[in-house]
Amino acid sequence: MTDTLPLSIDGTADDALFAGQPVRIVERDGVRYTLLGTAHVSHASVEAVEKAIHSGRFDAVAVELDPQRLQALTEPDTLAKLDLVEVIRKGRVALFAANLALSAYQRRLAEQLGIEPGAELKRAVLLAREQGLPVHLIDREVGLTFKRASAQLGFFGKIKLMTGLAAGLFSSDEVGTDEIEKLKQGDMLESSFGEFAKESPALYDAIIGERDRYMATRLREERALQGAEPAQREVLAVVGAGHLAGLATYLETDNEPPVPLRAQLEEVAKKRNIPWFTLAILAIVATGIGVGFYRGGLGVGGELLLTWAMYTGGLAGLGCLLAGSHPLSILTAIVVAPFKPFRLSIPTGAFAALVEARLRKPAYEDFLKLRDDAQSLKGWYRNRVTRVVLTFMLTNLGSMLGLWLTGFQVWGKVAG
Repeated sequence: MTDTLPLSIDGTADDALFAGQPVRIVERDGVRYTLLGTAHVSHASVEAVEKAIHSGRFDAVAVELDPQRLQALTEPDTLAKLDLVEVIRKGRVALFAANLALSAYQRRLAEQLGIEPGAELKRAVLLAREQGLPVHLIDREVGLTFKRASAQLGFFGKIKLMTGLAAGLFSSDEVGTDEIEKLKQGDMLESSFGEFAKESPALYDAIIGERDRYMATRLREERALQGAEPAQREVLAVVGAGHLAGLATYLETDNEPPVPLRAQLEEVAKKRNIPWFTLAILAIVATGIGVGFYRGGLGVGGELLLTWAMYTGGLAGLGCLLAGSHPLSILTAIVVAPFKPFRLSIPTGAFAALVEARLRKPAYEDFLKLRDDAQSLKGWYRNRVTRVVLTFMLTNLGSMLGLWLTGFQVWGKVAG
């Protein structure tokens, strides 16, 4: 059963209790779920959360957060505990950069609007703990959402996505009025990914649709853990207004067992460790060099190999240089890039970034300033953490450009 009106304890409409914010009521399995739709940049939403929890009618509070995002909201120095070398070794630099993009976007919003994005979610958790109420974190981890979304995009789709995130990183413009209004009715992740989310059904579903079902599943999972007689019969769920309709629908109608369904929604398809695109380019280049040896002997073949080393190593080193990297990091990029065929799964930028992180180890102060420095291009070069990320990205870009240009040069020489 679903009710679209905010109800008071006696069942009558009670707009004052929720400060005029949209509410859905869903009753299921002996529990009444009050779904409070909020705007992540609204003082009114904070007020609604405070009034609802202070009312004393709820036995538990659920929020649209995962443990990582809650930690970021409540512990500002969380990034200072990050092991950057491990991030590089585990291949999580791209995800780390995406999180920086989201953080920079949220910081710009906070400065412009005078309220921290997600302030109502943070307030709900802190106030519930003060009241001694159980707190349920029902959203999916951002990293899983990002991986599931990107796994459904093609090569050029991923490039477009990363370009959009990078543009958000370095933009210093104020967030437009239309975008703010969308935030009040929508979702932080959807807004952060911009119009691209609407252009890609796969991305939009991973960011919005799947998370609606995931949060409904988490609520049902918490209910199942309580057995036949639930102690938490009145649950307040604080979620972005954009999730309200979908969450209510899934919560009322979904009958799949919650535990296996949650596992399904958290599953990320394993990457095939076969980089077909890179292999195709390498095959073209290798064929060209082979033809050069066949037609021109050692002289022409050796010249083509030298061209390979100069373009791949030179442009990888140039990218590393443009990142402001240490001379030894640049040298590493130059030496490692030509050996790409022997380490297809490990990007050249990873080697250069590891050297950069070792030689210019980020200090505690760099991590503390990370959120502020990530908002400007100047800050990215000033901060040692973000400069390692730049080293990774620009070295890889240079290496890939070198690979493409080598193909043109090799076949130009062979055809000539």
